[in-house]
Amino acid sequence: MGLRALLQRSVPRNVLLLGVVSLLTDFSSEMIYPLLPAFFTGLVGPAAAAVYIGLMDGLADSVSSLLKIVSGRWSDRAGRRKPLTLAGYGLSSLARPLLALAVAGWQVVALRFVDRIGKGLRTSPRDALITESVPADGRGLAFSFHRMMDHTGAVAGPLAAIAILALWLGDGLLWQHGGTADPAQMGALRWLFALALLPGLASVLTLGMGVNEPPPAARAVVRRADPDRLSGRFYLFLGAVTLFALGNSSDLFLVFYLQTRFSLGLGLVLVLWISLHLAKVLCSLPGGRLADRFGRRPTILAGWLLYAGIYLLLPRLADLSSAWGLLLLYGGYYGLTEGAERALVADLAPMAGRGRAFGLYHGAVGLAALPASLLFGVFWAQLGPQTAFAIGAGLALAAVALLLLWFGLPAARRPDRTV
Repeated sequence: MGLRALLQRSVPRNVLLLGVVSLLTDFSSEMIYPLLPAFFTGLVGPAAAAVYIGLMDGLADSVSSLLKIVSGRWSDRAGRRKPLTLAGYGLSSLARPLLALAVAGWQVVALRFVDRIGKGLRTSPRDALITESVPADGRGLAFSFHRMMDHTGAVAGPLAAIAILALWLGDGLLWQHGGTADPAQMGALRWLFALALLPGLASVLTLGMGVNEPPPAARAVVRRADPDRLSGRFYLFLGAVTLFALGNSSDLFLVFYLQTRFSLGLGLVLVLWISLHLAKVLCSLPGGRLADRFGRRPTILAGWLLYAGIYLLLPRLADLSSAWGLLLLYGGYYGLTEGAERALVADLAPMAGRGRAFGLYHGAVGLAALPASLLFGVFWAQLGPQTAFAIGAGLALAAVALLLLWFGLPAARRPDRTV
């Protein structure tokens, strides 16, 4: 089957529109997110910025993850995915631009916290909605398409940010080297954050007017007929993913490392972030196709091994061009794992328990984000970035070993080479 036919089968209207929603949401988010380290330096100084970054991402993502568990169960019980998905996107789109008004580091952390509450409400119901919109053997490609659209927004947002900051600051202040945002840059950042409201509202309108629920009658029959018990194989996978997530700190640390290591200005920071997401875009569909064709587990294992290698090598590189190339290769880790992990969750969960399964998956990954990002920031401050990256690589290799135990377990209820 050709790529066009595969996409037509795996990307129906709901998946396409949910991809557009994610594109617009990430457009809004990524106008802001890669610039938060620089914004923190203007508020609290460069010495405290790493700790604030770890606290912000760790706390916000962990609380978000608790909501992902709850929202998945709610959507299973209600038999409807769209209301919680819409509420989550709406809350994030309204909270995010308020960063323009922040005057202290804790306020940035608090607003990011509210933004992630919205993510917690929407993620599990949305992923269940994607699962219910495509056939089983197209899930890897469907989820990878959705992630590709998400990453496309993460490219468009920083490009818009560069254009706006260039108009506001001029080339000198945009590209100058330095570790701390000056008053002129802080003022420009505030205006940029406020403008992020526009694509956020567009995403909410697209979701509200375009995305449909699966037929209620069919869903009701499936809920009565299908058990909701999750298997031991699902929980083993969940344990391996959680262990990996404990070493998977925020991507902001990668960019922050290059920013501080090579004294980069705001413009180059944004270019680095854009190039990372371009690599994610290019790797998403091939990674999803590999997961559908050769299996979820081998694809995930390859991605985790790639991640460990990059974390070991990055702090040992002495020139920007080599580090940049490794950052591009890091996009391959996302392509190999994002669609495959979600597809494997869907494969292992009965339909009546899919919302709960996605909630547990996203919840476990997100709850691990607090110690992962917070401890990475502490290790960075106390032991140096090279040690912090090495610890992350070690945990990734431990997760690989745990997932390899899968191959010694009895087969699942329904043998499926995609599992």
